Amino acid sequence: MKKTLLSWLLIGGMGLSGAAVAQSDYPTISQLNQRLQRVASNASATLTSLTKTEGGKDIWVLKIGTGQLDQKPAIAVVGGVEGYEVLSVELAVQFAEKLVADHSDALEASTFYIFPNMSPDAYEQYYASLKYERRGNAVSVDHDRDGTPGGSGYSDLNGDGMITMMRVEDPMGDYMISKEDDRVLVKADRSKGESGKYSLYKESRDDDKDGEFAEDLKEGIAFNKSLTYKFPVFEPLAGDMPVTQKESRAMLDYLFEQWNIFAFVTFSPANNLTSPLKYNAGNAKKRVVTSILEKDQALNVLVSDLYKETVKQKAFQQDNQGTDGDFFQWAYFHFGRLSFGTPGYWTPEFKDSTGKGKSNAEANYLAWADSLNNDVFVPWTEVKHPDFPGKKVEVGGMKPYAMTTPSYDKVGEIAEQHTDFILKLAAMQPKLEIHNVKTESLGNGLTRVTMDLFNNSSMPTHSEMGEKSRWLRKIRIDIDAAADKIVSGNKIELMESLGAYEKASFSWIIKGSGNVTVKAGASHAGFTTSTVKL
Repeated sequence: MKKTLLSWLLIGGMGLSGAAVAQSDYPTISQLNQRLQRVASNASATLTSLTKTEGGKDIWVLKIGTGQLDQKPAIAVVGGVEGYEVLSVELAVQFAEKLVADHSDALEASTFYIFPNMSPDAYEQYYASLKYERRGNAVSVDHDRDGTPGGSGYSDLNGDGMITMMRVEDPMGDYMISKEDDRVLVKADRSKGESGKYSLYKESRDDDKDGEFAEDLKEGIAFNKSLTYKFPVFEPLAGDMPVTQKESRAMLDYLFEQWNIFAFVTFSPANNLTSPLKYNAGNAKKRVVTSILEKDQALNVLVSDLYKETVKQKAFQQDNQGTDGDFFQWAYFHFGRLSFGTPGYWTPEFKDSTGKGKSNAEANYLAWADSLNNDVFVPWTEVKHPDFPGKKVEVGGMKPYAMTTPSYDKVGEIAEQHTDFILKLAAMQPKLEIHNVKTESLGNGLTRVTMDLFNNSSMPTHSEMGEKSRWLRKIRIDIDAAADKIVSGNKIELMESLGAYEKASFSWIIKGSGNVTVKAGASHAGFTTSTVKL
């Protein structure tokens, strides 16, 4: 699927920002496709379908840039790693729209790969007649391994068209009513003498009579639980092995051919932009590394500070630094690139008239929503449940998508700030330059050539993890003189990396006259050349 002008007709030829403003709610898959096609009508953008999911939906990638795209540092922007995070898809798409419409200057130095939606099968649930926060794709999977795929999914017990929670009165349960809000359940802390009063489940029945609830959902594999780093073996939604799905395989196959990516920005629950990852020396020295490396932690802090200066909303107790099998961690630990994650949106911290806030995230959200008269909660209502005879069972809780999805009229500002952040990150990319070029005649037709290779950036050419994994290509320095003309020095030099504002000096002795050209760089760090007259 390549560039097309179809969307000029489909959306009336309106400007990119106009198309976004005209939307009153998050777009359908069809509307997203139209907007992506519209972006691809720009000369700097190419839209490609990497594969189709089991549900028949495209996994798109937009490649945006000018000139020699593969020879310039690149940022990959990824949305929809979690199917229920519809905002993440919109932020990725609006970034693409704003990039081609308003920021063509950024394309001269950088290339951008945008994967707008890695979970389109799950994304579609937002518009389904039964609304719930779905993660899995359309593949048929036997999650609980009882021989019947999808044998115990969700059940709409109160008939409201939404899947929320059900609480069961149980003196042996783990949950109690929060002291901050009686609508919220929290885990009882037995070390403080607290006792549980409820068991808590997703709204469901024990359809397969195995004593478990919603353990074998009528959905397939979750993209953000099926990557190779800390793959969660034998867990529902993960699959039997990592990277078995069409979408994950196609994306990784594509990425392994894009040598110029130096950083990822993933819109996901994982967040190291308001709360940087923490270095742990012991975990960093393990055979299987499970800690960000020390130099990369410093970079994480640097970029986090930039993010917090650019994105004005403050995170409320947001400290999710990755989950097993997720994409955010894979990009760093297994792909060796700098990896930055953010949900893009948090519930604002709410304080009452006395200045007192809430410690519990759900209680804080409900207090904030109440102050705006937002209807986000299904009141706890008693239902008859066949699997709990003689027990009081109530259905209720937060409405699906409520806590992670701002109203659509707020998205434009959120997208604008995140676009600014990504462009500032791109401006920090490694920038190789050749300085202090000198020639010295040594007589007998010999000339000494010296020069400094300088990284004029606050970002090193390689992440420390990229160096350790040996996956990123080394910096290569080539001089185009014939090998028999090089008396001293190497025709090809390889360097592991150049740090921020670091230089390396090179020298050759060349026999003969004319010009020689030195080319230095790597695709993820950019290239620079200098021609010298002997």
